[in-house]
Amino acid sequence: MSTAIITRRASSRLSLLASLRSLSSRAASSLDADVIVVGGGHAGCEAAAAAARAGASTLLVTQRLDTIGEMSCNPSIGGVGKGHLVREIDAMGGLMGGVADAAAIHFRLLNRSKGPAVRGPRVQADRDLYRAAMQAALRRCSGLSLVEDSAEDLLLLDEGGVGGVRTGSGRTLRARAIV
Repeated sequence: MSTAIITRRASSRLSLLASLRSLSSRAASSLDADVIVVGGGHAGCEAAAAAARAGASTLLVTQRLDTIGEMSCNPSIGGVGKGHLVREIDAMGGLMGGVADAAAIHFRLLNRSKGPAVRGPRVQADRDLYRAAMQAALRRCSGLSLVEDSAEDLLLLDEGGVGGVRTGSGRTLRARAIV
């Protein structure tokens, strides 16, 4: 299960209602951030970096800072399908392509003998270098703060929408948008 999936627990609904009332009455200047991104996987890293690049104060909440950018047991980036996605992310200023290049140990063009439509560049990356490069890239993002905690609950606003998250340590983080 992805850490980007947030579940709501029924047992904490009553305590949430009290904090929601106080949250909805606070001024916008009391927000912890403009955007909170939950999860430090590929999508979370890109979402947090994109929000920060757009000028939003951003919190990336992840259970363990040392696992940000952790790759699976098959540490490849690219291929026929994902290669297009990585190039599109790169074209919009994303991190994955540059981080993959920094951690690369082998480059290959897949389906070289076939037509251009099915060719796909792929890089095999050193898992430790990739993780370190992604963490360094995120730390260089102006306006992005990393928070080591688990997002346990969403803070729902009386007027609808989401106003923040409650963490496993009991902290309440407020924001205009949650990813």
